[in-house]
Amino acid sequence: MTDTHAFTGRVLCDVNSELGEGPTYDPVTDTAFWFDIIGQKLHELQLATMKKTVHDLPFLGSVLAVVDAERQLIASDEGLFIRTVADGKISPFAQLEDKPGNRSNDGRVHPSGALWIGTMGRKAEKHAGAIYHVAGERVTKLYSDITIPNAICFSPDGSIGYFTDTDLNHLTRVTLDPATGLPSGQPEVLSDESTTPGGVDGAVCDAEGLIWNARWGSNAVEVYTPDGNKIARHLVPASQSSCPAFIGAKADRLLVTSAWQGMDAAARSDDPHAGQTFELGVAVNGRFEPRFAL
Repeated sequence: MTDTHAFTGRVLCDVNSELGEGPTYDPVTDTAFWFDIIGQKLHELQLATMKKTVHDLPFLGSVLAVVDAERQLIASDEGLFIRTVADGKISPFAQLEDKPGNRSNDGRVHPSGALWIGTMGRKAEKHAGAIYHVAGERVTKLYSDITIPNAICFSPDGSIGYFTDTDLNHLTRVTLDPATGLPSGQPEVLSDESTTPGGVDGAVCDAEGLIWNARWGSNAVEVYTPDGNKIARHLVPASQSSCPAFIGAKADRLLVTSAWQGMDAAARSDDPHAGQTFELGVAVNGRFEPRFAL
């Protein structure tokens, strides 16, 4: 029986993003970042001061990775771009695919410094997307025929990768070369969630190897062991929780984004926190995201 825990956290940002996604944290500047994909916004929150800045984007951004103190990598519907922190200037870096109807979705940097990034149809068209491995400017397609790529995260030593196609709702594991982040085995189902409420969405893997997964449509973050046992369910005050990120100087706090995408006026009225960004309010043994290696 999975233990369910009531929400004891707080609202970090009360902006109701249509599709809050892709949170990450830079420990050097104590700053959290996340996207409203549909709204074409990059949110920036300096945690110590709670100073909030919202940056307009010229595309549908979904993932940000720190390169160094001056640069960030952003994945979008138009490919990969380098963003200069000082002035927000955006420059093309690499193309992912030639499918104008697609956009980027979930992604994360492997301990090797390579990026895994998923793509999908703008209207979640069946099998329109894929998952790619990006090492420097080299882009390699790993998996095709993906409908909604999510839950991309990695074991602390980089030897295991996790991902899902939310359309299937199978949390999947695959063995990896820790030095490169490339698969060294075939994907296998870690946990079949196809008959349980909600969709397997964004995920992070903590320092102990536990997988913290946001459950879209089920107002929760659920925790799995590396062998696929679900050991905890932490409620959040928005039904469409979308992705977690470790934050704070010790990576011992958890930020969770959410969305109101697809809700009509009545549904939004019943779910007033939909699209807001939360701190879960529980102590976690997290770890900082690797930097993207150019």
